[in-house]
Amino acid sequence: MFFWTIVKVAFKSLYANKMRSILAMLGIIIGCGAVIAMLAIGQGTKKKMMDRLSTMGSNLLIVRAGQSASGGIRSGTSQKLKPTDGEAIVKELTGVKAVTPVVQTSAQAKHLNKNAQVTILGCATTYPGIRDYTVEVGRYFNEAEVTHQARVAVIGPVTKTNLFGDSDAVGETIKVKGINFRVIGVLKSKGDQGFFNPDDQIMAPFTTVMKQLQGTKYLREIDIQAEDGYDLTKLQGTVTALVRKLHRITDSADNDFEVRNQAEMVEMMNTVSSNFTWLLGTVAAISLFVGGIGIMNIMLVTVTERTREIGIRKAIGAKDKDILTQFLLEAIIMSGMGGLLGVFFGVGTAALIPLLIPNYMTVVQISSVIMSLSFSGAVG
Repeated sequence: MFFWTIVKVAFKSLYANKMRSILAMLGIIIGCGAVIAMLAIGQGTKKKMMDRLSTMGSNLLIVRAGQSASGGIRSGTSQKLKPTDGEAIVKELTGVKAVTPVVQTSAQAKHLNKNAQVTILGCATTYPGIRDYTVEVGRYFNEAEVTHQARVAVIGPVTKTNLFGDSDAVGETIKVKGINFRVIGVLKSKGDQGFFNPDDQIMAPFTTVMKQLQGTKYLREIDIQAEDGYDLTKLQGTVTALVRKLHRITDSADNDFEVRNQAEMVEMMNTVSSNFTWLLGTVAAISLFVGGIGIMNIMLVTVTERTREIGIRKAIGAKDKDILTQFLLEAIIMSGMGGLLGVFFGVGTAALIPLLIPNYMTVVQISSVIMSLSFSGAVG
């Protein structure tokens, strides 16, 4: 028998047993689709996490008030960070490009008959540059307004919509904890980050927030931007040493603060998201393997059922290799078609997920498609 004749006979045999062929392919379709969709979810999650970290700014160190963990246990918290700590960091250390004190609270913001619960962020004039914010309308507050505890505010676009709708916000007044703030600017949107929405917040001079809204002299954190190309790990060490000195911490005592390195956070997030992706991929690969076993079982049963057909073909001159080739082709055709349909199913599912689940992202990789098709072909 010629090869193409064998191919034609294999297709006819599969068509004659449509239901059995479809059920055999179903496992491969679901398996391939699951691998592609699951890996797309994992890669999308990884990309979103990296995007969130990138919105924090670049070359960033965060000095946060509170004792660092020892043996996984926090022995308490300490609020000892002061604006003078930030001033000392920028004056005494090399490799520091900019520093901003940060305080944070939440409160109801009101304008006329509208109100919204928002995050109030107290910071310095350097904050937008460090954290990659842009003022779209109006302006940011200046050094004089920070020094004199001016009651001015720059609001996020979501906050602007909640309080002002489509009306202009710049020049208007909002009330926070009974204190009137004049809106001087509206930020450009950065997008909802899931755990925090930077578009729904109010920025004001840290001096104003500390003294007039919180009544405290301590900071939540100090954000430090390193010079381009400067070793963050080295700077982290010098910052830690300086703050320990400023806080008069003895050699045997624990820090009453912690210094977070953005590079370490990126590496940690990358590791976690990669492990998550491979976990999803492994679970999906198991279903693909089970689908392959299904086709093997179907083909084994098929050979047993068709012993009479095999005998007739051999009687009229068919060779063993021709019969073997036909059965192999049937398995390859089922696996190949199942793999192709599974690719469409997986890509379609990955495209559908962000439409059904807001703020969700999927990224289909060519490698996952090739892997699925290769496995389905190998099963055949």
